[in-house]
Amino acid sequence: MLSRVASSIYWMTRYLERTENVARFIDVNLHMMLDLNIEESQQWEPLIITTGDDKQFFKKYDKATQENVVNFLTFDRTNPNSILSTLKSARENARSIKEIISSEMWQQINKFYYKIQDAEKNGIAADSIYDFCNMVKTENHLFIGITDSTMHHDEGWQFARLGRHIERADKTSRILDVKYFILLEKPEDIGTPIDNIQWAALLTSASALEMYRKKFHQISPKKIAQFLVLDREFPRAIKFCIINAEQALHYITGSVLGTFQNEAERQIGKLRAQLDYADIDEIIDTGLHEYLVDSFQMQLNNVGNAINDTFFNI
Repeated sequence: MLSRVASSIYWMTRYLERTENVARFIDVNLHMMLDLNIEESQQWEPLIITTGDDKQFFKKYDKATQENVVNFLTFDRTNPNSILSTLKSARENARSIKEIISSEMWQQINKFYYKIQDAEKNGIAADSIYDFCNMVKTENHLFIGITDSTMHHDEGWQFARLGRHIERADKTSRILDVKYFILLEKPEDIGTPIDNIQWAALLTSASALEMYRKKFHQISPKKIAQFLVLDREFPRAIKFCIINAEQALHYITGSVLGTFQNEAERQIGKLRAQLDYADIDEIIDTGLHEYLVDSFQMQLNNVGNAINDTFFNI
């Protein structure tokens, strides 16, 4: 497969996953606002910081109000990580490989894009933000289902799978970090009792509430962190995503799992092994925020850079 084609498939699915997860970021913040009695800036500014877009945001806006943050993360064309911008990038990548993907995939991404454009033109009322976020999540779920049902499960499909799971692992770590960043001011506060409704809101926004309750029954901050970071079977858990990304990578190269022939395989194998032997008590004692931001996200960036250098910059 040409490196140009592989890159377009990989980034198409990464951008689509990013689109959905920006909606999840907004959604989890809105759910938490229902029960938090704090100033508006204290609620929304951490979201911008956690997504890594704070410098870009404060070039354009003076205050991190709900209206400003939602506008920035949804339709701001100057923000490369807004829902409109990431979906446009995904569509442009899909357009360049129309002969590779199925016609149904192209139709779905087009429909998705025009729905977002219509929402931009009509505006989002304060009481309809939830519906907008749900629409974004649903449209991406449809694209994933159409991809799996209509695209040949060959090398190209594996690059799509690789991109989706790399992006999802990153955004699950960030959506979990949003919770701690907003509610816990000091690392030593991590693990203290937090209102169950707040944690249930986080699980709901990650589409994880029912699956979590089947496994653990009662809401516990530590068990929620364990579920979203270390579970091998839940599709949005970090460990699940890394396992699937590694499998896709080895399918593409043809090398045996547990070995490596290039830097991408070495980096992702190293990260997967660390997750295999990770312990949630050690993570909490170190600080979940520090683990997610200073350790996992940095290593995942190394994986992404290695994939880019190994397959696309050739």
